[in-house]
Amino acid sequence: MSLAQDARRWLRAHHYGLLSTHSCAVEGYPFGSVAPYMLDHDACPVMLISRLAEHTKNLATDARVSLLIHETADDAANVQAQARVTLLGKAEMVADPRTIEPRYERYFPATRGYRTQLDFEFWRIVPVTLRAIAGFAKVHWVSREAYAPPANTLADDEPDILEHMNYDHATTLVDFCQLRNVTVNEDVTMIGIDCDGFDLNADGKIVRFDFESPVTDEKTVRATLIALAKKARSI
Repeated sequence: MSLAQDARRWLRAHHYGLLSTHSCAVEGYPFGSVAPYMLDHDACPVMLISRLAEHTKNLATDARVSLLIHETADDAANVQAQARVTLLGKAEMVADPRTIEPRYERYFPATRGYRTQLDFEFWRIVPVTLRAIAGFAKVHWVSREAYAPPANTLADDEPDILEHMNYDHATTLVDFCQLRNVTVNEDVTMIGIDCDGFDLNADGKIVRFDFESPVTDEKTVRATLIALAKKARSI
C-alpha cells in the first residue's frame, strides 16, 4: 500500500481537524479553528460552516487553506512520533448543496436543518498537496495526483448499496462490528461507502472499515462485503 493511499485512508478515518486560513482581522497571520469534515467521493474534505464564522470570512478573501489531522496521543511526550497528515488546498463553496447534503447529514445528523435554518454553507477543499508523517523520520510530500482516488462509480452506487445493506442485511452489519470488537446495544446502519472502505454508525459512534484494496464499482463492493461477512461469521 502506498503512502498516498495511507494518507487518504487516514483522512477518511477521522472527522475533524485543525483548519488554518488567512486572517482578515489580523492581516498576514494564520487563523486556526477546529472544523468537522467528511471526505466526498473525490477525497476532498467537505465542511458545513456558518457565514458568520471567522474562517468563512477568511475563505471569502483567500481560498488557500490547510487542514491538519492528528491522532490524539496517549503520551504527550511522544506527540511528534504520532502519525498525522496536513492537506494543503483551495477551498470552494459547493455550488449545489443537494449533491453532498444527504451524505454529510448521515455522518453529522445533528446538522440537519443548519443550511436552511442557520445560514450555513457547504465548502470543499480541493487538494493541492499533502504532507504525511507516519512516525519519527517518516516524512513525505504526497502529490495531488497520487492522493486522488482511482476512477470509480461509487458516488452513483452509494445510495442503492446503503439501502440494500441497511434493509436486507442489518444482521450482517452487526456481524461486521464484531471484527472491531464493537458491541451494538441498539442500532447499526451503514452511512457511507467509498473506494477505500465503508462506515457504520453503531449506537451513535462512527466505525470505519478499510478494504484491503480499492474497489471501483457495485460488483466489486458486493464481492468484498460477502467475503467480509464470511470472515465476521467465522469468529
